[in-house]
Amino acid sequence: MERQTQKNGLVNLAAAVIVFIAAVADTVFSSSLAGEGASVFLGVGALAAFASWFQMRLAENEGLEKLEVAEMARLRGETALFESKESELYPARRAREQFEKFLVPGIAVVLFILEGGAAWVLWRWTGESTLVIPSARAVPALSLFAIFGLVLFLIGRFSVTMAGLEDHRLLRPGASFLLAGAYMCCLAALAIAGVATQFPRADFWVARAFCVLLGIMAAETLLTLLLEIYRPRVQGKVARPLYDSRIAGILAQPETLLTTAAQTLDYQFGFKVSETWFYQLAKENLPALALAQFVVLILSTCIVFIEPGEQAIDEYFGKPVAVLSPGVHLKFPWPVDKVYRYRTDRIQSFTVGSQLTAQQQQENVILWSTPHGLEENFLVGFKPTAVIGGNDGTQSTLKAPPVSLVNLGIPVQFQITNVMDWAYKNADPTNLLDDLATRAVIDYLAGVDLLDFLTHGRLDAAVRLQGRIQAAADDRGLGVRILFVGLQDIHPPVPVAASFEDVIGAEQKMIAATNDATSEAIRTNALAGADAFADVNLAEADETQVETAAFATAALFTNQIPAFEAAPSVYEQRVYFNMFASATAQARKYVLLATNTDDSEVFDLRDTISQSLLNNLSAPK
Repeated sequence: MERQTQKNGLVNLAAAVIVFIAAVADTVFSSSLAGEGASVFLGVGALAAFASWFQMRLAENEGLEKLEVAEMARLRGETALFESKESELYPARRAREQFEKFLVPGIAVVLFILEGGAAWVLWRWTGESTLVIPSARAVPALSLFAIFGLVLFLIGRFSVTMAGLEDHRLLRPGASFLLAGAYMCCLAALAIAGVATQFPRADFWVARAFCVLLGIMAAETLLTLLLEIYRPRVQGKVARPLYDSRIAGILAQPETLLTTAAQTLDYQFGFKVSETWFYQLAKENLPALALAQFVVLILSTCIVFIEPGEQAIDEYFGKPVAVLSPGVHLKFPWPVDKVYRYRTDRIQSFTVGSQLTAQQQQENVILWSTPHGLEENFLVGFKPTAVIGGNDGTQSTLKAPPVSLVNLGIPVQFQITNVMDWAYKNADPTNLLDDLATRAVIDYLAGVDLLDFLTHGRLDAAVRLQGRIQAAADDRGLGVRILFVGLQDIHPPVPVAASFEDVIGAEQKMIAATNDATSEAIRTNALAGADAFADVNLAEADETQVETAAFATAALFTNQIPAFEAAPSVYEQRVYFNMFASATAQARKYVLLATNTDDSEVFDLRDTISQSLLNNLSAPK
C-alpha cells in the first residue's frame, strides 16, 4: 500500500507540473491577470507536491530498510548485527530525518518567499498593467483553464479520498494543492468569461483576490515556521509537514471546517457538543440554513435608507430608473437593482496647482521662500518695462519678457446640484472638473499682468475664474455649482522669491519717495499761493485806503469853500490855530495864568535825559 501511495504522489507531482506549465503558456497566450495568479498558485502546489512525493519516497525506503534489517537479524542473530553503529544500519532513516530537519524547513522558507513575493509583485502588476484580453483569444483561453480545472479536480479528488481513507499525512499536501488548484483554474476561466461578456474588470478583481489569497498563505507559512521553532518534540508523535497548507486544505475540503468547529466546541465546553441533537440537526440541515440565510440577506437588499443630505440613483440592470431622496425606499434585490449614493449637500473641494503638506495647512503664514509642498509653475503675462542707466550716464530701456512664472494653489469648492448629470454624462466627473478648472486658470493667466494678478487684481481674478469654471462645467453637463475660488496662495517660484521681493521692495520705496516729493510739491505750491493771495489782498487794501483818503481830501476841500465864503476871518483864524496846534504838538509849552503880577519866572531851558536812556547805559568796565 505504501508503494501505491507513492505512485499517487508521483501522479500528483506530474499533473501539477504539467498543468502549471500549460497554465503559464495559456496565460501568456491570453494576457489574463487572473491566469497569472492561478499560475502562481499552481507553481506553489507543484513545489509542495514535489516535497510530498520526495518525503514519501524517503519514508518508503525507510520502511524497506526496516524489513531488511529485521530479516538480517533473524538470519544472522541480533548480537553480531547490533555491534555495528545505528547510522550504519539505518542510512535511509537517517536520510529521512536529515530531510525533515533541514530540507523541509528550507522548502517552507522557499514557499513563503514565493507566496509573499508573488502576492506583492502581482498586486503591483495588476495595478499598473494595461493588458487587455483579446476577444479572439478569450474563448480558447477559458476553455483550456476549464480543462485544467477538470483534470486537477479528478486527480485531486481521488488523492484526497485516498489520503483520508489511509490517513496518509504525506499524500495530503499535494492532493490539497491539486484540488484547490482546480478551483483556481475554474476562477480564472470565469474571470476570462466575464471579460468576454462585457465585464472587463472581472479579470482584475479575480487577480486581486489571488493576491490576497497568496498573501494569507505566506502569512500562514511564516507563522507555521515560527511555531515549529517552539513546538515541543514528543517521542513518537508525528508532526504535520511544514509545506502542508491548512488554507489549501480548507479550499480543497470545506467540510473539514465542520469537523474543526466540532472539535473546538468539544474542547471549550468539556463535553461532546458535536453529539448533541442541536448540533446534529444543524449539521444535517446546514444547506437549508445557509440557503435561508442567503435568502434573508438578499431580501435585506430590497430596503434602502437614504440619509439626510444625500441623494441616490437606483439602477435596474445597469440602467438608471429613479433619483432617491432622503428616506426609506423599496427596490428589487441586489444585483437586479443597485443604489449609488451621492452627498449633494456636502461642499467638496480640490486644489489647482500647489498642494500644501498637512503641516503647512496648519500654519497661518507661509513665506514665499518656503517650498509649498508639490509646486507647479504656471505661465502668466508680464507687461511692464524697466529703465536702467548705462555706464556712460545715458539711459536705455530694457523690455521684460512677455511672460513670467508663478506658483499658485487655488482651492475650488463645488456642490453637486444634479446627480444624474454628475453620474452619467461624464466617465470621471471629479477629474474632469479638476482638468476644466486647470484649463480655465491657464487660459486666464495668459491674458493678465503678473503684478496686477499678485496685488489689486486678485478679487476680480477670483470672480472671473469662478465664472469661467462654472461655464466650462455647464458646457460639459457636470451638474455642479462652483461656490468659491480662492487666490490666497499665489507667489513667484521659490528660487526667485527673494529677488522678486527685492524688486517689489525697491518699487515700494520708489513709490514712497514719489509720494513724499508730491506732498512736498503740494505743500510748497500751497504756501506760495497763500503768500501771493496775502500780497494781493494787502495791495488791494492799500489801493482802497489811498482812494478813500483822496476822496476824503476832495470832499474836505469842497466843504471848506462855503465856510471861507461865509466868514473869511474866522476861517483863517481857525485854520491858523489848527495848523499851530499840529505844528507845536511836539514842542514844550508854558502857560502863564496871570499877567498883572510882579512874580519872577525862572525858565530852565536845558533838556533833561529821560530815565529810559539812563537805564540802558551800562556800567564802565
